[in-house]
Amino acid sequence: MDTSPSPAPSPGQRWPAWLELLRWQKPTGRLILLIPAAWSLWLERPDPSPGLVLLILVGGLAVSGAGCVANDLWDRKIDRQVRRTAQRPLARGAISPQAAWGLLISCLLVALAVVLALPAPQRGLCMGLALASLPPVLLYPSAKRWCPLPQALLALCWGFAVLIPWAAAGGNLAAGWPLWGTWLASLLWSFGFDTVYAMADRSDDQRLGVRSSALSLGSAAVPVVAACYGGSWLLLSLAAASAGLGPAYWPGALLAALAFGRESWLLQQQEKQGTLTVARHFQRQVLIGALLLLALILGQASR
Repeated sequence: MDTSPSPAPSPGQRWPAWLELLRWQKPTGRLILLIPAAWSLWLERPDPSPGLVLLILVGGLAVSGAGCVANDLWDRKIDRQVRRTAQRPLARGAISPQAAWGLLISCLLVALAVVLALPAPQRGLCMGLALASLPPVLLYPSAKRWCPLPQALLALCWGFAVLIPWAAAGGNLAAGWPLWGTWLASLLWSFGFDTVYAMADRSDDQRLGVRSSALSLGSAAVPVVAACYGGSWLLLSLAAASAGLGPAYWPGALLAALAFGRESWLLQQQEKQGTLTVARHFQRQVLIGALLLLALILGQASR
């Protein structure tokens, strides 16, 4: 299985250490969090305001950055012993833990500022949801030490990317299936792709005695991922139908279903052949999620 890291760049070629710590040099990981937020916004209303979209974008980047910094603070000693993560800035000593804590607090303050910038009717509920999201976001990095399925905790974190934008747009969570179907779809999707991500580290995780869904599920990992992708598509489509989206939703949604099926088949083949390419799979999940977002936007326009 091809899990070797890319050759380490020379010091002159590196991104600034603080930017690497936030993973902002890797847009794929940021987009895959923002896409469920966009699903939520465009299902809640056909034309979310540009100001609201900007606030959700900034808040999503801040929370994502906080999660990445917390993850690397927890794992800096383990990361040094894993091929894929050995060159992360804390693991290689390019930034101090004290500076990383400062960056973490800065991200959380930006996220707080975003909530405070919301209109008063939405602010209280969004503040409550933001506070409720903090424990799983900050606890997730330690989950691999005590939880057999730490990716399930990450999925719970991803669910707030649906709840908070919905509350920011509408001021309540009394939306029935359009909201909760989207929330469940996000949970399944994130559990699926993060399980694939964990498959790249199975040998290192086993050696170090840490846990992951890829290890806990064993040979069932790929079928479970396929079921998560299929369930995610079905739940989001049921949410779209329940919200009354028009027929223009379905061409893009059906293409996404085919793409999910193709990715599941490729995973199965790569597992058999020992040629798993996690980064490419992750990138294609972003494209599938974006295709579903486009389908939602077109479905709203054709109501």
